[in-house]
Amino acid sequence: MQPRNMSMSGVVDLAAVKAAGEAKQKAEQARREQAARGDQGAAPSQLVIDVTEATFEREVLQRSAEVPVVIDFWAEWCEPCKQLGPLLERLTESYAGRILLAKIDVDANQLLFQQFGVSGIPAVFAVIGGQMMPLFQGAAPEAQIREVFDQLIAVAEQRFGITGIQVDGGAPAAAPEPPMDPVLAAGHEALDRGDLGGAIQAYKNVLSDDPGNIEAKLALAQAELLQRVQGADQQAVRKAAADNPTDPAAQIAAADLDLVGGHVEDAFGRLVDTVKRTAGEDRERVRLHLLELFEVVGAEDPRVTSARTALARVLF
Repeated sequence: MQPRNMSMSGVVDLAAVKAAGEAKQKAEQARREQAARGDQGAAPSQLVIDVTEATFEREVLQRSAEVPVVIDFWAEWCEPCKQLGPLLERLTESYAGRILLAKIDVDANQLLFQQFGVSGIPAVFAVIGGQMMPLFQGAAPEAQIREVFDQLIAVAEQRFGITGIQVDGGAPAAAPEPPMDPVLAAGHEALDRGDLGGAIQAYKNVLSDDPGNIEAKLALAQAELLQRVQGADQQAVRKAAADNPTDPAAQIAAADLDLVGGHVEDAFGRLVDTVKRTAGEDRERVRLHLLELFEVVGAEDPRVTSARTALARVLF
């Protein structure tokens, strides 16, 4: 399981720790309100909804405080969408309230399409506690989608305290979770508290005993990224990068800000261009940092694949 990375996340938000706490409070409030109303739960057919720009805040943002909302950007003319859509719907219903599927027709909702920065369809995103993350683009096999959904559920529960909604009067289906390394769990708890130094040390402790622990490696990379940009003067960093296009330190600092802000392609493109403009130790420093950012986003993310290809062209 790779809950901190989602294998395809790509969005690291400096406000995520604060948002996690707020989302947990909202989720608990939603559960109390549901209990007070005596809700019998949603019917399976209500787990898949059509969302428009007018209903997005209510149906996606607000509901993401109680259930992970998966967004399917599609269009009637898109043949891959017609393959992926029914699969997403069937899988959503099989998770019995642990996931809600919001379908957005891009032709009728161009503003949402642009706000999410969608470059092609089908495109699948998720919103948890008001926090957006890209999942994958294009059609995908059922096994891969199930793996992503399982990771999404783990993120929602562990980071935000969100466990899903009731379906037909029953409790959400609980997916069994393997026991977590207590040191790794301590790192996650430190990260949730905003203690980046403590989280980094905990992840390093895990890796000292288990160098191959993928989750600890990914969590460490993301925690170190957050620590690097914490307190940074964004205007000064970006000015330095603009004034010094061949300075590795300036470009690396700006790329970190790009990534934390969710501008993944900008971060990758900046460093690929810097590799092209530099040589020797400077080039190697930038190349290695770019590889680290690939790990933060996830090797399976199509943006990583594209950037690797661009990097290879520059190097060879």
